[in-house]
Amino acid sequence: MKEQIFYSNGKLLLTGEYVVLDGAKALAVPTKFGQNLVVNQGKNKEISWVSYDSDKTIWFQDVLTFQEIQKKETEGTNSKVKNTLLEILHQAFIQNPGFINNSDGYVIETHLTFPRLWGLGTSSTLINNLGQWLQIDAFELLQKSFGGSGYDVACAQNNHPIIYSIENNKSKFQIVDFEPSFKENIHFVYLNKKQSSKSAISNYITKRHRVDTIISEIDQITQDALKTSEGRAFALLMERHQVIMSNVLETETVKEMLFPDFKGIVKSLGAWGGDFVMVLSKQSPKEYFIEKGYTTILSYDEMVL
Repeated sequence: MKEQIFYSNGKLLLTGEYVVLDGAKALAVPTKFGQNLVVNQGKNKEISWVSYDSDKTIWFQDVLTFQEIQKKETEGTNSKVKNTLLEILHQAFIQNPGFINNSDGYVIETHLTFPRLWGLGTSSTLINNLGQWLQIDAFELLQKSFGGSGYDVACAQNNHPIIYSIENNKSKFQIVDFEPSFKENIHFVYLNKKQSSKSAISNYITKRHRVDTIISEIDQITQDALKTSEGRAFALLMERHQVIMSNVLETETVKEMLFPDFKGIVKSLGAWGGDFVMVLSKQSPKEYFIEKGYTTILSYDEMVL
């Protein structure tokens, strides 16, 4: 077996966080960062698995037997990561049994090109890479293993911004032209902590009773954000988006909570409370955020593919 290498893009959700699960249209962009999957011949009816962070340190290493994968034997393993991986590989086996039934084993490496804690899609890039390798539907693999809206898998597969939605439980997306003329006024700041998508989604589900009334508003914001060529108009749309979602989630906006004195807009992306925020300001925001202890600040061109 010849070595095989697959790559998938990371992602950022600019609009529609949470409500994308309920059919809202979301604007998402692929990032210049992503993850590789390297597959080689193995033996002993097992997968020898090593996952590398962007600094080349190993963040996960284990052996998964074919039997564990076939029977989804997650009990008795103390590793949460291994259990999740077994669930994903078990679903992959259901979709394509041949990768286990017709093999002696594999040696697999994953290589992130972004620090794992950034939350740019460690799971979604893995799932899309497995989809490419095994020639199976990555959206089905996601839904039946890890769960989530699927916008991140769509970004993994596309090198352009997309409008993403779920219709009749099916992923729907289209490539759009989004290259803001004011992108020098957009930065992405890492909040120094990773946010669990799973727990954030379950928290949202308990609050979603009022969500029907706001989906059309979020859809309109997404459409207007695509059309606007003026930075101030875009900033006001993002501010409105934050207010709407703050009311639904019954949570303060990230600006109210952490940056009330900042002269500009700060918008949560994806799960509120962690990962990256999008910052819109006339002046460079670097000095302000570094002073506050947030030192990972990327420009639009540094982040977005």
